[in-house]
Amino acid sequence: MAQWEGVREFVAVVESGGFTAAAERLHISVAKISRQVAALEERLSTELLHRTTRKISVTEAGQIYYQRCRPLLDGLEEAELALSSLSLEATGLIRLTAPFTFGEGHISPLLNDFQALHPQVKLECQLTNQQLDLIEGGFDLAIRLGKLEDSSMQARRLASRQLFLCASPEYLNTYGQPHSLGELQHHNCLLGTLDYWRFREGGQERALRVSGNLRTNGGLALVDAALKGLGLVQLPDYYVRDHIESGKLVELMKHFQPEEEGIWALYPRSRHLPAKVRLLVDFLVQQLQPEPTASA
Repeated sequence: MAQWEGVREFVAVVESGGFTAAAERLHISVAKISRQVAALEERLSTELLHRTTRKISVTEAGQIYYQRCRPLLDGLEEAELALSSLSLEATGLIRLTAPFTFGEGHISPLLNDFQALHPQVKLECQLTNQQLDLIEGGFDLAIRLGKLEDSSMQARRLASRQLFLCASPEYLNTYGQPHSLGELQHHNCLLGTLDYWRFREGGQERALRVSGNLRTNGGLALVDAALKGLGLVQLPDYYVRDHIESGKLVELMKHFQPEEEGIWALYPRSRHLPAKVRLLVDFLVQQLQPEPTASA
């Protein structure tokens, strides 16, 4: 199979943008990547990459070769995945990423439950609010919240989340309760990473710019501020549901509440999802979906 030597490494360099990133992606040394690509160029008697001290660029011949090799590698990977998918038992490493707070509070406990059921699985979970590149980072799976933007990935809806506007009874007793979107300009709106809140008015989604004296990327910090009567917050249900049910927070302007958003499992597009990933996604769907309500 000498004709395949260096092909996977060359494709990884092109897609990763350099030898170091390609080595991390394939979990081999930079030196080995460089040797394999150089040997491939020598065998083809063609320069595939321009190398400078600052960057790597693909030659015209390299672009042609890459376009022909990528589908061949896809076919090999799909053939291997098709065989691995025949296995009913999850084994091997699963690398995933999830948003920090939701991942820590909801995904991580389920990963522990899954690993107890499948002890042959090794899990690596990176919690971050940055949307990491799955291919470049070598991830099998990502948990994403809200609207999806990356159409190159396969997505499966795990569950839904609902945004709630709320405040503490103490704040409302002091400053009054808003009943219209226009009244929000007179209230202290505690902000997260965005400077607007989302509502639904007249059947249409609306983004409303709001302001306040606190801004943080921590949902739990916003919850704490609201509980202490510092202002209004708009947060997903998993932050505030228990506090609303206990009466510590009051739900506001429900008639302007936006539609539910998706909680998604995102993974590289492939005809054959590895058995270990498929089993994990099925498990997350089962655990995150709400229990059906009994009919009267």
